[in-house]
Amino acid sequence: MTGNDWVQFAVYFGVLLALVRPLGDYMAAVLAGRAPRPSDPGPEMAWQVYAAAFLAFNCLGVAAVYAVLRLQGWLPWNPLHLPGVEPHTAWNIAVSFATNTNWQNYGGETTLSHGTQMVALTVQNFVSAASGIAVMAALARGVAARSVNALGNFWSDVYRVTSYVLLPLSVVLAIVLIGQGVVQNLDTTGPAASQVAIKQLGTNGGGFFNANSAHPFENPTPLSNFLEMLALLLIPAALCRTFGQMIGDKRQGWALLAVMVLILVPLTLVVVYAEANNMEGKEVRFGIVNSGIWAAATTAASNGSVNAMLDSFTPLGGLVPLFLMQLGEVIFGGVGSGVYGLVLFAVLAVFLAGLMVGRTPEYLGKKIEAQEMKMVSIAILIPPACVLIGTAIGVVFPMGLSGLLARGPHGFSEILYAFTSMGNNNGSAFAGYGANNPLVNVVGGLAMLFSRYWVAVPVLALAGSLAQKKVLPVGPGTLPTHTSLFVGLLAATVVIVGALAFIPALALGPIVEHLRFVAR
Repeated sequence: MTGNDWVQFAVYFGVLLALVRPLGDYMAAVLAGRAPRPSDPGPEMAWQVYAAAFLAFNCLGVAAVYAVLRLQGWLPWNPLHLPGVEPHTAWNIAVSFATNTNWQNYGGETTLSHGTQMVALTVQNFVSAASGIAVMAALARGVAARSVNALGNFWSDVYRVTSYVLLPLSVVLAIVLIGQGVVQNLDTTGPAASQVAIKQLGTNGGGFFNANSAHPFENPTPLSNFLEMLALLLIPAALCRTFGQMIGDKRQGWALLAVMVLILVPLTLVVVYAEANNMEGKEVRFGIVNSGIWAAATTAASNGSVNAMLDSFTPLGGLVPLFLMQLGEVIFGGVGSGVYGLVLFAVLAVFLAGLMVGRTPEYLGKKIEAQEMKMVSIAILIPPACVLIGTAIGVVFPMGLSGLLARGPHGFSEILYAFTSMGNNNGSAFAGYGANNPLVNVVGGLAMLFSRYWVAVPVLALAGSLAQKKVLPVGPGTLPTHTSLFVGLLAATVVIVGALAFIPALALGPIVEHLRFVAR
């Protein structure tokens, strides 16, 4: 890397980390009902009621988006007179946007009208992101509670996050992007800026155009690229601070953020190094460093937007984004889901530490017992199961193989990447795999549903269980969870679990492809 490359790298992460504290404190105040003005939080909900509200709201979102897609031909703002979307594709899109995955196996500008993009997709970009933050807030309240059975009010949380966090930030970012040349109209080009803003801030990632943020109408200048790239990780990073504020121990939030940075920064450097001499599939206006940072950031976060063609990356450069998703989307991760996912790994880490010293594990003064570990195990194991089962189906059935443009290890990597993206609610793609067929759409839709809700609901169950426990005093055997020792233990736990689940699959795809590449 040149000196200029290091400057770009340092400026990006420097600005990101500088914004963590002010935004994190503000979101904590919003979720507590203190900002922008004091407000009534609404009746408290037990975890079962909170989970039921969360599921009902999201199911309504799936149904609404599906109906809009099927009836697209009848909707206004359809200048190209596009017809309704096929049932299996509509199912996949509806599930994708309701689960904050935003996986797209279609060309946005040729498949969806402006009305559909605004009424269905942009709305879900807001509420699916708000739902993830609400679950994180419920978990924080469960950790901080003392022998109560209440996690807050789901409807109040979603309203506050949408109205006072996501909407204001999106309006400001959209205006700035319009000033940079991102299109926003109801003519043939369409209202892209408003969707681009929330797709980045809400870690949604669904592009208005098929080329996503590599398209000059979505991302025309180096400044727009920097701002969109910053928005990728902004809220997930700041939510670490929010979590620390909500549980009354800011050190815990900084420890979670340290784990994220400790894993992401070295892997980002690997991507940039691997792509140092490869401009294939990249935009000249962004260059290799910004393409590499974006590729790592978008797959570390549950975002999935791209400003370069990942299928054109070197085998090693493509391996890193793939592995970042396979870590469980907890290294920054989605808004809300990244923090609550990493807390699951933190509970697992203290459980493993307790086994090593023969002591009942504790996390923030709460005993970790069988019930808690059952919920943690379900939430951590479901996404890898969805990825590996989906990949197996994709490589066994002819319909799953029908969309491959490449064979051998790279073809396998494309299928593995597709189901890794869907099974971890990311949404990015290698793009060399034509996945818009009934088999992949149905199986992928199920993978997205399971990976979102069979993680979120166990998290709420964990929160409810912890909320009813007494806080134990700190003793000589208590493992501090804010020290550098615990940061290293937690980072190792995340990496080892991901490696154990996926190294065999990676060996069949990008690893063997890389070995062939270096042997030439």
